[in-house]
Amino acid sequence: MVALRRVVALIGFLSVSGVASAHDVTTKFEAPIPLSLLFAGAGSTVALTALYLVVSDHSEASRSSSHRFVVPQSVAEGGRVVASVGFLLAFAWSLFAGATGTTAAAENPATVFVWALWLKGVAVLAVLVGDPWPTLSPWRTVYEGLVRLEGDELALTEYPDWFGEWPALVGFLAVVGVLENLTVVPNSPSATAGLLAAYAVVMVLGAVVFGREWLRRADFFAVLYRLFGRVAPVERRDVSGGLAISLRSPWRACRTPVESFALASFVVAAVYTVSFDGFANAPEYQTLLFAVRDATGVGPVVSAVLYVLGFLGFLAAFLGVVALTRRFGTSERFESAALALAPTILPIAVAYELAHNAAFVLTRLGDFLAILGGPDVALLAWLSLPVFWTTQVLLVVAGHVVAVVAAHSVVRKRVAGSAGSRSVKVGYAHAPLTVLMVGYTVLSLWIISRPW
Repeated sequence: MVALRRVVALIGFLSVSGVASAHDVTTKFEAPIPLSLLFAGAGSTVALTALYLVVSDHSEASRSSSHRFVVPQSVAEGGRVVASVGFLLAFAWSLFAGATGTTAAAENPATVFVWALWLKGVAVLAVLVGDPWPTLSPWRTVYEGLVRLEGDELALTEYPDWFGEWPALVGFLAVVGVLENLTVVPNSPSATAGLLAAYAVVMVLGAVVFGREWLRRADFFAVLYRLFGRVAPVERRDVSGGLAISLRSPWRACRTPVESFALASFVVAAVYTVSFDGFANAPEYQTLLFAVRDATGVGPVVSAVLYVLGFLGFLAAFLGVVALTRRFGTSERFESAALALAPTILPIAVAYELAHNAAFVLTRLGDFLAILGGPDVALLAWLSLPVFWTTQVLLVVAGHVVAVVAAHSVVRKRVAGSAGSRSVKVGYAHAPLTVLMVGYTVLSLWIISRPW
């Protein structure tokens, strides 16, 4: 932990420089040192963290949760009921407001709630306190209500194992990757309500056919928030007498392999899509987009093609790193290595999610309160651009450092050999992931530095 404290201090030093931009921030400011030096310093921080862990043969495998606190059963159950019913009502209200309310996206509660407070806000909540979706999911609440009415489990057949999480991945790529980032749907209350209604019907009907497993594995909200919850510093578990809440290191659950290659692909999609969300608003992307459109004559659909090609490129890069890691340090099967290494890049997605969307969520929360008839509150009025940008840099670099710690632990556990040779093998096996993470550190910082 001494090494990590030194890393945090170095990150703080690095974060005093650069250029800023993000959701709703369009002003740039000059920094004390060139941005290139910041990139070099941040990348070096990630690389040196990996080097320290290899040289010291440091492991966090024995660390466990601490500071356990138990919420009484009655309080926990009451909170769950209030949260599930409240979110179901908010969902129903969003459908009504989207279909009948104003067409101005900024003034309609449907668009503000669904795209900002739900999609992004619940993701931020999952990162901070763990996955809340089993409680909040409106389709799960409807399904559980149907089960109570029926007096028995509702499932016409078992969920096919070969389905895996592929339906969720397809849904995530289509809704978050394409519809949210590349179409006018988020700016149309009626289209938002229509999309939400269609998705809800698919989820409820799927649950009636396949049972709860459909809601756990086919719903992209469920899969996304569950993966993000792995990085949360808070762990929640049902125990005798209530709900146990404890603190844990953010890399602890990232050392556990995902269950399927579909989940590994979903992790890559999450890392890629949150970056594409930022890059899609940069002038460089607009230049690329119109150049390809002019060259092909295809039209707006080119943006979706570029998104998919970018995802395939990220996936290929990850699989290439898995192959190199196996070659340099472990003889386990390729699929096993991919399932083990995929969670180690989750902190990268989570860090960029916070850096890119936390301020956006808080801003829209203030707007939402005003739409409901409350006071017009600017929740981030106090936040200066230097502080905002510094926070973004801290989050991005810290997320990559956490990813390095998780990756080292995973690689270290899978490399065999004597004490001396084992350290060398761990270094070689960890190198491809370190290169990938350093490259992604620089890419992430470059994206948040671009003007919008």
